[in-house]
Amino acid sequence: MESTRKLARSFKYAFEGMYSGIKTETNWKIGLLEAFLVILAGFYFQITGTEWMIVILLIGLVLSAELGNSAVEAIVDSFTEEQHPKAKLAKDFSAGSVVIVIIASAIVGLMIFLPYL
Repeated sequence: MESTRKLARSFKYAFEGMYSGIKTETNWKIGLLEAFLVILAGFYFQITGTEWMIVILLIGLVLSAELGNSAVEAIVDSFTEEQHPKAKLAKDFSAGSVVIVIIASAIVGLMIFLPYL
């Protein structure tokens, strides 16, 4: 019973994190809009089941990377308000990881959707 409560709390905190992302993170809102548009395109072009699996995984990866980047930024900002080279490096690495995921997702997205055009 206690493990069920812990699991429920974990999900509650996760959904609070996603809600906070919607309220405070512009890039996460943009990612959600892009995800919605990609899903609409998937329905419009009637992509295959395998393509849907790839699209859903990539949407999850991009949105997760965005929240992870926001978490790194929040942690770094909570420790220092001053410019610090290591703090900047951590934030730049985190942002760079998001860009890598977005570029890879865009390339795969083109590979999936271009044949339908």
